Amino acid sequence: MSFVAINVLTVPEPMRQTLEERFAGRAGEVDKMDGFEHFELLRPVEGSDRYLVYTRWDSRDSFDAWVQSRAFGQGHAQAAASGPAATDAELWTFEVAETRGGA
Repeated sequence: MSFVAINVLTVPEPMRQTLEERFAGRAGEVDKMDGFEHFELLRPVEGSDRYLVYTRWDSRDSFDAWVQSRAFGQGHAQAAASGPAATDAELWTFEVAETRGGA
């Protein structure tokens, strides 16, 4: 089964647009990684200032290879150079126990 990594980012209201623009303008290097399956940036609707950066991988090993890759380091260094949009980050990881498709 797949492996899911969710980066939970606390983003104050004034920085939300900045965060979304950064993700929209990302280089897309993660899409080229072996084992990469899916990406979503989830915006909070109400009562929260936490964005979820959802990625799905074919295995934990594939995710770890991404985190240790040069492309990962370069992508995050660019954001750090212009200052963080998030005030806090937390990583949640899961193995997919069951999945279903929908139309």
